Amino acid sequence: MVDAHQHVLRIGRHDYFWLQPGSAIHRDYGLEDLRPLLGGVTGTVLVQAAPSAEETQFLLEVAAASDGLVRGVVGWVDLAAPAAPDAIAALAGKPIVKGVRPMLGFIEDTGWILRPEIQPALKALAREGLRLDMPARPRHLPLLAELAERHPALAVVIDHGAKPAIARGEFDGWARDIAQVARDTLVFCKLSGLATEASTGWTDEELRPYVDHLVESFGPDRLMWGSDWPVVDLAGGFTRWREACLRLLPADLHAAVMGETARAFYGLDVPALH
Repeated sequence: MVDAHQHVLRIGRHDYFWLQPGSAIHRDYGLEDLRPLLGGVTGTVLVQAAPSAEETQFLLEVAAASDGLVRGVVGWVDLAAPAAPDAIAALAGKPIVKGVRPMLGFIEDTGWILRPEIQPALKALAREGLRLDMPARPRHLPLLAELAERHPALAVVIDHGAKPAIARGEFDGWARDIAQVARDTLVFCKLSGLATEASTGWTDEELRPYVDHLVESFGPDRLMWGSDWPVVDLAGGFTRWREACLRLLPADLHAAVMGETARAFYGLDVPALH
């Protein structure tokens, strides 16, 4: 199994603007905290959680010291900066770097990713063979067809199923829009982050319609599982989320969704579990 979306945190850098003091996860998290939870997971993709070059460097250091656990890093680049293409080319020279992620959910302008000053960076990502992680919200989904049309060679994955507001019963509009993305583009999607959008004490049955819809929309070859650890600790934890997904996914899709799709999308070399 591959965890296609996990984080590490170093609170003392003070650049996790989204993480409030007093939060249950407002502390340092390292791979030593994750390893006891892994079970059959033999490789992870380490994803940025702060919009800073220091964050990307931190992830590279963690990956280098991970003894092969981290198979890919998704870092951060200021995509609006004139120097973004050069920064992207520099990152692409590091084989462990598989992509970059802008923090779209916290950018007020829904159409930011389509702004003219962002396009040179997106072209550079495609040219350098890096992927774009999209932490989209439902409001971003109608933009993805245009993004895909502008950059047909850019590999894109939607993080966290676009974070539908499960606890509020949001389904129909999200379901329509994400199915259209799946139908009209080659965009991938992560089966991650849903637990934190669900009710406190969520059940399999609360999540089932969302998981089923993502499976139906993207199929196993464009859907990949991620833990969103340690954020998932706010909603039951790594093990509870992983086991729920194993129950909710048809058994014949486990190999693809829980590992093979992430390996193919990110170009990972993940060793088998012995």
